[in-house]
Amino acid sequence: MKKAKRNRAMPKTRRAKVARKAVRHQTSAGKARAEGLRLFKVAGRPTREQVILVYGERGPVMTWAQRAAAGTSARQFQAALKAKQSGR
Repeated sequence: MKKAKRNRAMPKTRRAKVARKAVRHQTSAGKARAEGLRLFKVAGRPTREQVILVYGERGPVMTWAQRAAAGTSARQFQAALKAKQSGR
């Protein structure tokens, strides 16, 4: 059985070219959705039932701007939820 030589030249291999991803610009709808998701996280990721409890039946179909105009912003959501739950 032959032993492999240690200083044997390795054949040169070509590296695959990495295609760069094109920068995609966000549309206005994408920006609005991203802002809504950010506010959803700020509000503590409320469930549908919690949103209905705080904002009423129309709560789930309202935007966060409409909810803020109704009196409770995303930052105040958890405090409003606790007040509604304790006042049952």
